Amino acid sequence: MSTWEVHAVKYADRNARTRVDSFIFDDNHDAAHAMDYFMWVLRRDDETILVDTGYDNAEAVRRDRPIRMEPGEALAPLGIRPEDINTLIVTHLHYDHAGGLDLFPNATLHMQAAEMAYATGPCMCHDTLKIPFTADHICTAIQRLYAGKVIFHDGDAEVAEGVTVHCIGGHSRGLQAVRVRTSAGWLVLASDAAHYWENVRARKPFPIVVDLQNMLDGFETLGKLASHPDLIIPGHDPLVRQFYPQDIDAHITRLDQGPRTEIPS
Repeated sequence: MSTWEVHAVKYADRNARTRVDSFIFDDNHDAAHAMDYFMWVLRRDDETILVDTGYDNAEAVRRDRPIRMEPGEALAPLGIRPEDINTLIVTHLHYDHAGGLDLFPNATLHMQAAEMAYATGPCMCHDTLKIPFTADHICTAIQRLYAGKVIFHDGDAEVAEGVTVHCIGGHSRGLQAVRVRTSAGWLVLASDAAHYWENVRARKPFPIVVDLQNMLDGFETLGKLASHPDLIIPGHDPLVRQFYPQDIDAHITRLDQGPRTEIPS
């Protein structure tokens, strides 16, 4: 069975953060703690799968969270045009993962049914739970549904040979991780099931959470899905770019061949 290339594409960062923004329990809560924002590209022969979309300049202005480049611009060095993406895995519907759905008009979305129910249901009556979502992005997902371009999953499912999705929950009700067969073994794109390696390795929960038990159980699930702990790729950790090799441009990192060195526990 053939393997996939996996590329992490950084499009934004936010450095004015401290550790209290990343961990519920941390003694050093005032220390700086940067965050990177990624999309991921899976490639095998003439197949391309995009995982998440990032967000655009309009959303950056709305939330006062600038991006370094638009998603389409960030993907260009890989020779990808947004209109060429036909398969798009949406790990969850938070603004930084689904804020560019309208930029990929031909894509069929793969998401957990639980995520759509969560983002359009009674939980959104609570402002605290609603904060990471933007209504326009949810409306785009619904429009794609009515156009026949959403495939819902209920738990574990295969998107393509060697690519599976797994419902984790915790951070968002229908958050899913993506497991990919690579030359280094089974690699897991954790997305926000683990924002940082420290979340999963030290079992330290991230503060934005709808179900804490699901988040903690999800750390265990990630470990079972990956062939090696170093092949769990956190969704926002700047250390990914330190331990994995730079790809064809400074903002793109190659993941499928494994890290350059062992990642300290």
